[in-house]
Amino acid sequence: MATQSNTALSKGIPVIKDAFVVIVKTEWNASIINKLEAGVKRVLKAQGIACKTLTVPGAFEIPFAVKNHYAYCKTPPDAYITLGTVIRGDTPHFDYVCKAVTDGVLQLNLSLDVPVIFGVLTLENEQQALERVGGKHGHKGEEAAVTAIKMIALNRKLK
Repeated sequence: MATQSNTALSKGIPVIKDAFVVIVKTEWNASIINKLEAGVKRVLKAQGIACKTLTVPGAFEIPFAVKNHYAYCKTPPDAYITLGTVIRGDTPHFDYVCKAVTDGVLQLNLSLDVPVIFGVLTLENEQQALERVGGKHGHKGEEAAVTAIKMIALNRKLK
C-alpha cells in the first residue's frame, strides 16, 4: 500500500557522475504519464543525469521496448525507468496486462546488466492516479527517478 510519502526513499540520494537513463513511457493515459515523466526528469536534471524517452502504445509493450533498446543501442544506459498506468475496467484485461508488464520488467531485471525501474501504476480509477502524481500519495515519477539513481550507484559499486 502506498504511504502518504516515502520520505525514507529521498534520503541519502547518491551523487553519480556521467549517468544516462532511458525512460520508456506509454501513450495510453497520457495526461497521467506526462506528469510521471515530468517528475522523473525533474529529479534527474537536479542530479545532473541525462535522459531520453522512448514512447510505446501501452504498458504491455514496455518490456519489448526495453529489451530491444538494450540489445541494439551502441552504449547501454545506466538504467531504464518504465512509466505506465493500467486502470481497472469491467473485464479481466486489467489483470492480464498488470501481470504481463510486471513479469516482463522482472525478467528484464534478471537478464540485463542494468536496473529496470518499475514505474507502472496499477490502479482502480483515475483518482488514484492523480493522488500519485503529486497528490496525497506523493509523486511516483520522482520516486522512480530516486530509485534509479540509487540502483545505478549500487550497480556501479557491485561492478
